[in-house]
Amino acid sequence: MKKEDIKSILEGIKDGNLSVDNAMDKLNDLPFEDLGYAKIDHHRGLRNGYPEVIYCEGKSVEHIKGIVTKMLERNNNVLATRANDEIYEGLKEVTKDLEYYSAARIIVVKQREIEKTESKILVVTGGTSDIPVAEEAAITAEVMGNSVERLYDVGVAGIHRLLSNRDKLNEASVIITVAGMEGALASVVGGLVDKPVIAVPTSVGYGAHFNGLATLLAMLNSCASGIGVVNIDNGFGAAYLANSINQQLERAMKGSN
Repeated sequence: MKKEDIKSILEGIKDGNLSVDNAMDKLNDLPFEDLGYAKIDHHRGLRNGYPEVIYCEGKSVEHIKGIVTKMLERNNNVLATRANDEIYEGLKEVTKDLEYYSAARIIVVKQREIEKTESKILVVTGGTSDIPVAEEAAITAEVMGNSVERLYDVGVAGIHRLLSNRDKLNEASVIITVAGMEGALASVVGGLVDKPVIAVPTSVGYGAHFNGLATLLAMLNSCASGIGVVNIDNGFGAAYLANSINQQLERAMKGSN
């Protein structure tokens, strides 16, 4: 439930189009609805600006179907991360209005139109192997209402590829860098721009890379300013943070006009 929904209920009572009892029914499951196996946080959209997102990994298909069914009753868009083919097939029994982004492992059910920001989030990868994590970030940011541009395979092994795209770096309001190996991409980008850079270490690399730990530590130790680092392979977390920054910027821009 969004702020607009609460406002509509209150205006309905004020105008006499909605009884107090009917309003109470609509608000009955705030702040959460207990399904036994899950407590759906219907209040999250009001607090955080976006409804609860379903993390599918570790959940049964039946539980995911039950959660999605209840969320759809609130006319929300549904974002489910770390999904797979089995979950996608299962959710087809709940709704046909879904889209599965297999590379990102994301399922989206769109019930509301998504208004996109004028300000832009740029998602940059060091290599092609980083694209699955980058797509998790890009799709998440788009579903949350952001304009997103992608710039893939521009890592430091061929830094001229990045430097030839300086215009894209300069046009973005927030930049998400996704890289494995030694993770130098975040530092390079951070040294070129005057905007927030969110670094995502990936588990792409060889032995002493320690499944992304080496990249994570390298990004945390960057000497470039203005870089924030999320956990290994956490494209979703990077997108959520980028969304918070970008939406605040968008509101500030509209407020100044």
